[in-house]
Amino acid sequence: MDKFANHLKNVLHGFFLSVGTTVAEPATILPLMIAHFGGSPVLIGFFSALQRGGAVLMQLYAAYKAQHYARMLPYLRRVFLIRFLAWFGIGVAIALLGEEHPTLTLWCIGVGLFIFSFSAGFGAIYFREIVAKIFTHRFRGKTMAWRQFFSGLGALISGAVAAWVLDTFTPPMDFAYLFMLSALLMGVGLLAFATVDEPVKTHFETKIEKFSDFLRHALELLRTDRQLQVQIATFLLAYGYLAAMPFVILDAKETIHLGGKEVGILITVQMVGAMLSNALWGRLGGLGRYRLVALLSIVMKLAAVLLAFVAHSLWAYGLIFFLFGAAGDGSRIASSNLILILAPEAKRPLYVAVQMNIVSLGMFFSILGGFLLHFGGYGLLYGVTATLLALSLALAFKLKDKAD
Repeated sequence: MDKFANHLKNVLHGFFLSVGTTVAEPATILPLMIAHFGGSPVLIGFFSALQRGGAVLMQLYAAYKAQHYARMLPYLRRVFLIRFLAWFGIGVAIALLGEEHPTLTLWCIGVGLFIFSFSAGFGAIYFREIVAKIFTHRFRGKTMAWRQFFSGLGALISGAVAAWVLDTFTPPMDFAYLFMLSALLMGVGLLAFATVDEPVKTHFETKIEKFSDFLRHALELLRTDRQLQVQIATFLLAYGYLAAMPFVILDAKETIHLGGKEVGILITVQMVGAMLSNALWGRLGGLGRYRLVALLSIVMKLAAVLLAFVAHSLWAYGLIFFLFGAAGDGSRIASSNLILILAPEAKRPLYVAVQMNIVSLGMFFSILGGFLLHFGGYGLLYGVTATLLALSLALAFKLKDKAD
């Protein structure tokens, strides 16, 4: 375990994946792109949820199929290919259809985002299992912090490139170029992780033959494991910030002037927050302090939403996106490591699937946010979001962590 080559490939995967996916960042470019083709706030919320949350649909089924897989890598490679083609296809659709067929373009974007996210339902289970097999608990926190640091760097580079493309080319070709170029860069990271040295798994429970029985087993696990319940509730509510995040950029556009340069600045600031915060998350992860990581990240999200109530300058919005970036990476490290610590090796795919399947529902909070904004305005949107985060913070104090 803890081989440097695997560590390097994990970091490279995170770097290039971030370079690719930042061009559809749900807090900045994606809302502007959907609005350009005539999408409403509700549709923006739906597409933001689709990019992040489509994976929720398949995680339990993926865990059921993976019960007795000795190696996950062959299946993960298939997922990588599907995700690459879906992302590249979005760019092709925008280039071919564009403004002449805006409704059809939106449909193609939606289908592409769905396939990209849907396939991640399988990929997330395979990826977590591989990471658990090749890294120890303590080193896993460090390698994931390094991964997220370079993911932030990749997003920083991507944000600068996106700002240049948005200022140089006119819609919709600027969006098309961003997707096609980013797909090629993303492919480099996918190839890197596809070559990690994965050991063969030897410890298995008795295989559950029927998916219906597997679901009943999952529900029984959820009913009896109190700490699993606490983790799920905490991180589900922590995703409440997504109700507001896709719309802060629209609020900023109404409050201050936002051109391609300003959008690029906000993307960059968000990624700088993510990148720099990983020095802290990695240090705490190396000490096994994942509960503290969760607490700090939720506090940052809450502070960002409260600041959105009074923001009236580019500096204020920059601070909001900085906090969003830092907090998002902290939550991912805390959530992914706490569940791997809690889960016994033989039941690891099941534990991961149960938590991710339920917690990932929080990615659909942006749909709720779209309705709140449409019917009640920004005040109601930010108020409900802050309430969800306050509840998450209260539950986070009940989390338990330990180091091996």
